[in-house]
Amino acid sequence: MPKAHIIGAGIGGLATALRLRKKGYEVSVFEANPYPGGKLHAIDLGGYRFDLGPSLFTMPHFIDELFQLFDKPPEQHFKYKRKEILCEYFWDDATRFTARKNTRDFARDAAVTFHEKEDAIHSYISRNKKKYDLTAPLFLEQSLHKASTYTSAKTMKALLSTPSLDVFGTLNAVNEKYFEHPKLVQLFNRYATYNGSSPYLTPGIMSMIPHLEMFYGTFFPEGGMHEIVMSLYRLAVSEGVQFQFDSKVEEILVDNGKATALRIGDVIHNSDLIVSNMDIFPTYRNLLPKQPAPEKTLAQERSSSALIFYWGITKEFPQLDLHNIFFSNDYQEEFDHIFSKKTLGDDPTIYINITSKDWPSDAPEGCENWFVMINAPGDHGQDWEEMKARARKNIIQKLNRVLHTDLEPLIAVEHVLDPPGIQSSTSSYRGALYGAASNSRFSAFLRHPNFSRKISNLYFCGGSVHPGGGIPLCLLSAKIISDMVPNVKTDD
Repeated sequence: MPKAHIIGAGIGGLATALRLRKKGYEVSVFEANPYPGGKLHAIDLGGYRFDLGPSLFTMPHFIDELFQLFDKPPEQHFKYKRKEILCEYFWDDATRFTARKNTRDFARDAAVTFHEKEDAIHSYISRNKKKYDLTAPLFLEQSLHKASTYTSAKTMKALLSTPSLDVFGTLNAVNEKYFEHPKLVQLFNRYATYNGSSPYLTPGIMSMIPHLEMFYGTFFPEGGMHEIVMSLYRLAVSEGVQFQFDSKVEEILVDNGKATALRIGDVIHNSDLIVSNMDIFPTYRNLLPKQPAPEKTLAQERSSSALIFYWGITKEFPQLDLHNIFFSNDYQEEFDHIFSKKTLGDDPTIYINITSKDWPSDAPEGCENWFVMINAPGDHGQDWEEMKARARKNIIQKLNRVLHTDLEPLIAVEHVLDPPGIQSSTSSYRGALYGAASNSRFSAFLRHPNFSRKISNLYFCGGSVHPGGGIPLCLLSAKIISDMVPNVKTDD
């Protein structure tokens, strides 16, 4: 049986391991950390449980699909529920908006709150769906780097319809074309952060991102986000995938243009196929130091990172839900600080995720576990201790104003994760959450391919390569690799 070795047990690596196992490979996963999951990790702190990484779960059918590959009913192994409320939005001037899952309710409520025409909101949502339906087969579900991708009827239709996709203007320009109220523009601008970009730079086609949330819905996995990767890990183990933790791969060995083995210390692990779930930058710089690197790709601007405070709060806030956003007063200035000045503004947009709203055991009774995140630049050697202290002060002051509370005495436990910490624990270059930023129409779609053009038997999955970052796209990267890899031949 041919061997497939995977570097990294993030969600992309786990999904790839399962798909290759289904195709008949003997699969081994080598992970530098002592646990699976990559960014989707969790900690327990003083009676509070926190998901450390991604907090938004949408398109759960991609997870279900992995169980179905092995004829296992997904609901028996991984359970989740659809949220009625997508997000609670707050502004400093006391404006508040509850985004509901039903698009009719969303459009009606948004028209009232932001004094917009309901038909315009419906038109915007409908156009976003058309963008997704038209482009997903090309931009998300296939490799953009194979000639065969450009021969299908759907591909030709997408290419010929490019002007309607808003690839030449920015997301902010598209949103301002549809809406007059700056707060509704800001609400839809925030979706640029779903791929770590600026709404004032990323192409307007990214307006299809809210379609994924509105059409497919947002979900809460029982047990929290960490349970997503743990369920896949358990599935992989049950299907014979081998895991070696605390096993940092030091080199991918290449012989005559072919990837042949991994080196861990003095031990050589021969393989017929190698997949890196590691960030593409350190994959080339650290694991392939003797091979020519795609310098233009590696030089691409990196996505934003995050500064996250994990707070155990000794009080319940009924006005909050699972997902909550507290907007800054000058959104463009906030992103200018992040991408141009590589620093933090004094009025950041704050995202708070509270899993104890849906999974009460994540916090003591009468308490809540707050995942408090602001968008941040990558690590360029800034004074992070000073920036963290200033950000913490500004966050607490803003939340005190909007929520009419005194937050500091309510913080029972605290853990902080900054861009250097993200880079250290996940090997994400500069702590970028999504690999390359999508701040141009080229970088948005022409990410590093899922295979090597110069080294055979070498593939790449995860958020730093095509089709991009975020749980659904990482899962799609695994599917793209699976479609490129032949089934293992068996004797009749």
